Amino acid sequence: MTTTQDQASDSGVIDMTDLRNPVLTPIQEQALAGAASVPIAFTEEAILGAAMAETGLSDFGADDFRERLGVWMQAVEEDDNASAITRVNLFQMMVRYAATRLRLEDFIRRNPQVLDIEIERPIIVAGLPRSGTTHMLGLLSADKRLRSLPWWEAIAPIPAPGDEPTAEDPNPRWTRAEQGWAGYEAVLPYMAIMHEFSADHISEDIELQAIDFSSYLLEWLSYAPRWRDYFLSHDQSGTYAYLKRAMQALTYLRGPNRWVIKCPQHMEQLPALYKTFPDATFVITHRDPVGSIRSAMTMALYASRILRKRVDPEEPKGYWIDRYERLLRACVRDRDVLPAAQTIDVYFDQWIKDPDSVLREIYRIADLPLTDEALAELHSYLAETEGKQKKGKLVYNLERDFGITAAEIRKHFDFYFDRFPVKPEVR
Repeated sequence: MTTTQDQASDSGVIDMTDLRNPVLTPIQEQALAGAASVPIAFTEEAILGAAMAETGLSDFGADDFRERLGVWMQAVEEDDNASAITRVNLFQMMVRYAATRLRLEDFIRRNPQVLDIEIERPIIVAGLPRSGTTHMLGLLSADKRLRSLPWWEAIAPIPAPGDEPTAEDPNPRWTRAEQGWAGYEAVLPYMAIMHEFSADHISEDIELQAIDFSSYLLEWLSYAPRWRDYFLSHDQSGTYAYLKRAMQALTYLRGPNRWVIKCPQHMEQLPALYKTFPDATFVITHRDPVGSIRSAMTMALYASRILRKRVDPEEPKGYWIDRYERLLRACVRDRDVLPAAQTIDVYFDQWIKDPDSVLREIYRIADLPLTDEALAELHSYLAETEGKQKKGKLVYNLERDFGITAAEIRKHFDFYFDRFPVKPEVR
């Protein structure tokens, strides 16, 4: 029997030849069986009740989030191919966000001065999902003058009782995050190469938007066209204001107030982003969408072995090509909303060829001195990242795994290539 884990060659090249017909490992089979035994009820009473019981709190702040929570739940219920693991994970995730919202509102009520904190000229990265934005975020976060959001803090922004440092555990939130990642990696081992979620990994700010039960996050965890349509048809200014509210609380807890954040979703929310952070430096990264889509679809198909009842390559192909087109059309439409003096478009081929020149321009626009010390920190991060990449390199095969060619995908994006001088990469 050949499992996915056996498909790595001595050279570190990993070819997941069982994507369409996965051979499950014993751990994956156990996880599916365990989730199937857990009863799940996607109701507001169940989710918010569990959050209140966990925290001992009851004030969620503004009630408009309840409508969005309702659409989340309905979208998940309509996803009839979602596995038991997906349903359990999403229920637990919704409870976590609701509990975090309770803790955040309670924290601000007890510390109203939080809302007086200025989020000073943040650096905000936006670019296609699965296209290198995480690398850009991690690199800029290596500059210790900037505040970022590590994964351990993103999933538990406000300390709960029991999160106090002890001699045995100086950071219980970090410990829980690392344990969670170890469990996830044991079930889906190649996810560490596709998208790492270790405790110190720098997170997208999407985790803070999700406390307001918005963002496109749900679309990555379930096939949720109902939520996609609702999300894209509603002004997201309120959720971006809530993102800033959470950043103010985190700055109060652990400064400084000069942030670097990122989320691919920002590309389709540029007006709301600029309205919320009018003094920001905006770093918009561009890359051949075919490579990004290929990566997203492959990641989704790999995870399908435990997240879907049946593995169907038409699901990611049908959803993500269309979703990327919607995102990029919004970017093309709204790009000029951002002030030219505060914005840089970063093209992948230039970035790979000469990263220092791109960094110098970002720092110039941000009016942040690129000191020798800061540049040394950034170079150290780059060296460390190159070492991690030696863990393995995935093989992507669009025709074998999805029955489609790069050219067939790229024809959907002529409008994007017409607007931005992006070089095609995938042939």
